[in-house]
Amino acid sequence: MYRGRSMTLSFPPFTRWVKRLIIICAAVFFLQVILGAFAYQIKRGMEVYFGLVPALVLHYGFIWQLVTYSFLHGTVSHVLFNMLALWMFGSPQEQDWGSKKFLEFYLFCVVGAGLTTLALAYTPLPGASPMTTVIGASGGVYGLLIAFGLLYGDREIYLLPFPFSIKAKYLIAIIIFVTIVATFQPSQGISNFAHLGGLLFGFLYIKFVPARGLMFGASERYFSVRNDYYRWKRRRAAKKFEVYMREHDRDVHFDEQGNYIPPEDDARKGNGGSKSGWVN
Repeated sequence: MYRGRSMTLSFPPFTRWVKRLIIICAAVFFLQVILGAFAYQIKRGMEVYFGLVPALVLHYGFIWQLVTYSFLHGTVSHVLFNMLALWMFGSPQEQDWGSKKFLEFYLFCVVGAGLTTLALAYTPLPGASPMTTVIGASGGVYGLLIAFGLLYGDREIYLLPFPFSIKAKYLIAIIIFVTIVATFQPSQGISNFAHLGGLLFGFLYIKFVPARGLMFGASERYFSVRNDYYRWKRRRAAKKFEVYMREHDRDVHFDEQGNYIPPEDDARKGNGGSKSGWVN
């Protein structure tokens, strides 16, 4: 890759989750090969049970297939291409984002690609079928590709063995174009829907998810709603207590946050008192 005007032929490091994902996919593929040689029916059952079959997900609740299909592969070239792309384009992003956000992004694209496949499997598009088994990490990989093009678009990639380089944004644009065209070719099958889903959900994540990640944004929203609820409960309890004390000929006051106002502060300030106590 080129960085600025300087060229480096060094390969990216095997970052934590890139390495783990590659090991898992390689181990699962090795198991597929062994079963294919000695127990083909078990291999086929494994692919149907853990691959993505739209009819099984929608009608029988095989929800886990939206993730597990990404660990299965059909051929040596299939797994090699996906793992090479995961390493080359995923490692720089995990280095920049951190392991948690990288894994979240990758799984977001994998699940998004699976959902896209489910949505299009029942359409009259060429190759669409709810009974076709989809396997491969391409949904997550294509999400990484579009993220790389959006975030590192001006970085130049040296295309070995060809003696020239190309900017990442142009390379990704070519890949997207080829994927869209292939989707409408009947011979290409339903798997291209997963490719499109990975591209779409990768784009949506980069453009609309908070910078610190989807889980962080969701947790922040959860704690905000929870704190609002606790404040409402405190204000409600304070009003009830004021009514109760007035019925017993005692006058107590709370501020707008539901915090108790000592009598001396209430008498001295006369405008709602101080916000003593704690405010969350």
